[in-house]
Amino acid sequence: MARVLIAGCGDVGAELGVRLAAEGHTVWGLRRRCDTLPPSLHPFPADLTQTDTLRALPPALDVVFYTAAPSGSSADTYRATYVDGIRHLLAALEAQGHAVRRFIFTSSTGVYGQTSGEWVDETSPTEPEHFSGKELLLGEQLVLNSTLPATAVRLAGIYGPGRTRLIDSVRQGTAVCPDGPPVYTNRIHRDDCAGVLRHIMHLARPDRLYIGVDDEPADQCEVLRWLALQLGLPPPRRAPATASRTRSTPSNKRCNNRNLRAAGYVFRYPTFREGYAALLNTMA
Repeated sequence: MARVLIAGCGDVGAELGVRLAAEGHTVWGLRRRCDTLPPSLHPFPADLTQTDTLRALPPALDVVFYTAAPSGSSADTYRATYVDGIRHLLAALEAQGHAVRRFIFTSSTGVYGQTSGEWVDETSPTEPEHFSGKELLLGEQLVLNSTLPATAVRLAGIYGPGRTRLIDSVRQGTAVCPDGPPVYTNRIHRDDCAGVLRHIMHLARPDRLYIGVDDEPADQCEVLRWLALQLGLPPPRRAPATASRTRSTPSNKRCNNRNLRAAGYVFRYPTFREGYAALLNTMA
């Protein structure tokens, strides 16, 4: 059994930790406040941006997951989480002599700059225009260039319990379908996020990079219309593409998960239909 630290143990990290603890692993959840941490995880209150809180990590760690999320949407918060936090944790692990056999970092498909519906995989160019993708890419480089055996998992839009933005927009009548060609989106259910990370931990020789998305990049309008049908509501209104674009508009690329599939991972929710159907059932 392994001694596991989940740094930045939020929604995905907690789900992962519960699964690993159920298998018999000893799991610590690192977060600023640990009062809502699942009871099967050992609390480790710390702040990844404050080096003094990392001076006495749990002893003899075997596996470290870095699943932290920024506390805001500014360049400073992204740099604090994905660059400073990683640098601080790597330095603490080295200074304290941990013989970590696997370090797994949850990155994002936001490191890709493609916006014209292109297919991308782990070999595609990473030229993000937004600061969020740039900071994530710097974090990847810190992890993958460290002395530890490391893997970065580029996750797409996570949905699941508590992550119901699209459902809410359809229910509230604020969902909009832009005119024009498809705008491709990529996603993964929260439970599959945890499943992917657990799977990679158990691989004998994981790759350095994986794209963590489900099997079907889908046109955003197709997803919204499907949700409206399931909810018995009118389809989303249409609007000119320029009028309907916002900062949250998908970046329009198609992410390929074949490497993850080849590594043996079997999705619980292989497309948005299975995942959202299960989520809608819990919300009924």
